[in-house]
Amino acid sequence: MFERILTVSGKPGLYRLLSSGRNMFIVEAIDASHKRMPVYNSDKVVMLDDIAIYTDTEEVPLRNVFAAIYEKEQAVLSFDIKSSTPEELVEYFATIMPDYDRERVYLTHIKKIYSWYNILVANGVTEFTVAESQDEDGAAE
Repeated sequence: MFERILTVSGKPGLYRLLSSGRNMFIVEAIDASHKRMPVYNSDKVVMLDDIAIYTDTEEVPLRNVFAAIYEKEQAVLSFDIKSSTPEELVEYFATIMPDYDRERVYLTHIKKIYSWYNILVANGVTEFTVAESQDEDGAAE
């Protein structure tokens, strides 16, 4: 399910990919409205599965960051993103990702991660781990 969630540049929130056509996608808002709309090839669309967070040693997939937050909170975040100070937001993020690259991960990125996490959890998306393949040895039959 996480693989079909995307963000559209210039539009708030997250969207679930329903179908794709030749020149557009049909998406549904992941919120109470469940509003459906077309997204065209000219729009910048990014799948959440393609987003990673820089650390001092590697890039960590966004789903792993969400999983770490969920492991700690087990629900939507216990603090208000808009009323928290920048220092509080960064400090909390450092507890989740202690080795994140402080030069390349900005406060705006952190706020967006928190916002997306709250949207997903509030709408029942809590499975952030990748399902393991049943045939791990790769043998063809």
